[in-house]
Amino acid sequence: MPPTDADTAPAPTHAPAPTHAPAHAPTSAPRTGSGCEDTLDLRIPTELLALLADESAATARATALSTLPYLAEADLLDSPAEWGPVPTVAGAFQLVPVRVDRDLALITGWMNDPEVAAFWELAGPESVTEAHLRAQLDGDGRSIPCLGTLDGTPMSYWEIYRADLDPLSRHYPARPHDTGLHLLIGNAADRGRGLGTLLLRAVADLVLDNRPRCARVVAEPDLANVPSVSAFLSSGFRYSAEIELPAKRAALMIRERALRTLL
Repeated sequence: MPPTDADTAPAPTHAPAPTHAPAHAPTSAPRTGSGCEDTLDLRIPTELLALLADESAATARATALSTLPYLAEADLLDSPAEWGPVPTVAGAFQLVPVRVDRDLALITGWMNDPEVAAFWELAGPESVTEAHLRAQLDGDGRSIPCLGTLDGTPMSYWEIYRADLDPLSRHYPARPHDTGLHLLIGNAADRGRGLGTLLLRAVADLVLDNRPRCARVVAEPDLANVPSVSAFLSSGFRYSAEIELPAKRAALMIRERALRTLL
């Protein structure tokens, strides 16, 4: 078979001419250390950068607001003034934060009742009661003095306080947001007929309904104040322990959210 032209063609005597470079090839040498010929120069639009900055700021603000109540609460007791009245068989009951200019004379009169003075130890002129009230009102909000009203008439005095932030917490295993109660029934005619029991249950329910982070309402009545201890036991509190406080030997009483429908 005759050879083909490919078989007989002489070898080229000169190197082939170089091919033309592609029109889009870079004119500069590749950057040192790169595994490719070049890197892309991405330009993010100014509008997108502004949007990302706004979203980042909004996220930071939302995070700050969501953690604020846990880091530095502006309202340690979730605003008892806004809890509103609740119906009871004795009438509509409401906690009304104390105003010294309006309420001092009334509360001073109650503190000078011998039955009250025996346990509160605040008998004396108005200045004694005023100092006690202002220590709370001028504080950081961890204790709020209130009048208890029935159908609009003041008839009791209450202190709603953060037990976990109170010296009481040194005497029992406190939990975050434990809320404490102090109370007195102002008029002698209102004592001894079950109002204490009725109102203790109502106020404990107000605390649990309006303070979702509070799992327990606590109190520490003097063990010698038998009517008070009895009222707590009859209103859903359980006796937890006997504790020695600086001014009294007390019964630690606890009402737990988990048991509120059972007791």
